[in-house]
Amino acid sequence: MTVTTSTAGSGLVHTRRERFGPAEELRRLSAGRPVTRIDVGPGTDGVPVWLVTGHAEVRQVLGDHRRFSTRRRFGPPSSAGRGEGPRPDELIGQLMDYDPPEHTRLRQILTPEFTLRRMRRIEPGITGIVTEHLDAMERTGPPAELVGAFASPVPGAALCELIGVPRDDRGDFLRRCHAFLAPGRGRQRRAAAGELLSRYVAAMVARQRTDPDEGFLGMLVRDHGDEVTDKELRGVCVLLVLAGLDNISGMLGLGTLLLLGHPDQLAAVRDDPQAVDRAVEELLRHLSVPHAPTPRTALEDVTVGKQLIRAGEHVLCSLPMANRDPALLAEPDRFDITREPAAHVAFGHGIHHCLGAALARMELRIAYPALLRRFPGLRLAVPEQEVPFRVHALAHGVDRLPVTW
Repeated sequence: MTVTTSTAGSGLVHTRRERFGPAEELRRLSAGRPVTRIDVGPGTDGVPVWLVTGHAEVRQVLGDHRRFSTRRRFGPPSSAGRGEGPRPDELIGQLMDYDPPEHTRLRQILTPEFTLRRMRRIEPGITGIVTEHLDAMERTGPPAELVGAFASPVPGAALCELIGVPRDDRGDFLRRCHAFLAPGRGRQRRAAAGELLSRYVAAMVARQRTDPDEGFLGMLVRDHGDEVTDKELRGVCVLLVLAGLDNISGMLGLGTLLLLGHPDQLAAVRDDPQAVDRAVEELLRHLSVPHAPTPRTALEDVTVGKQLIRAGEHVLCSLPMANRDPALLAEPDRFDITREPAAHVAFGHGIHHCLGAALARMELRIAYPALLRRFPGLRLAVPEQEVPFRVHALAHGVDRLPVTW
């Protein structure tokens, strides 16, 4: 069965949230239908768009790179109805726009820089960043706005630490990143901010080509300099910005708010190091701050959840709905850090599974308990209903989080 829904006025239906979970409208739309046709407005030239919400069906789509492509199509349509023009410069190096064999080549070059062993190399730096921002909060004293003081600057500084942005440049670099990501700035202003960010990264790549250091870019240049182009290196860095700022800041702010409403579970995260890993996985599943991975295009006719999707049609996968599928776990709307971790798709699935998942987990495992131990009396400084949530953002989260202790 298919249903067409209007998404005007409040963003695309799959991005709509109500506090910590998917919006009721999205739940009703997908009730009993793991695959539903939706209306996303102009821009698809009448090509059907399908929303996939079931956990098994989302894994099917994301895990099948042979029949579902992530590459955006440009130029005049081919005989198969898809544009096959060259990839624009701004998408070069962004893995989510690559299919095999291009994706395979670039992913194999990048993966060694994101192994647990390499993450442990930068763990002391991440711990220092968390400590530095907690020190600043403590010096300033309560109250504090946690997003601006902690949830946003920590992943920003961690990203700079990873890719090797010089400390003196970090403030300006992160301003460019946030301007590029800001949903309310309008397309032209965001494009201009993106161009400034791209120029900075291109200059950084050029410096690393000349004198590579021990950071992420320097290691790539040293180990794979002849296999990767400057434009690819630039695109990889921009992709890290897209994936590593809003998602982690969303998790830190939203996760803290959720824990404040569950004091017993907060105490476990604060006091029991053995509870932290499981807590992070449950927070990732329960919050699922990315709305959806890159849209897919069917390359041939394929059946998903008893629904036939024809070649050339588009597919969106709802990560929050997949992670709250009763087929995945019992009582999926209940937040419980003591449950066995589920096979969630908060980082996607298949060949496009988030490259930086190990880094994200490390940041969260360090930041949550450090914050709660430093301020054991942490609490909201305003009534909970007054906490504003992000609107039309690339990732779910709170816009501000006033706290005291």
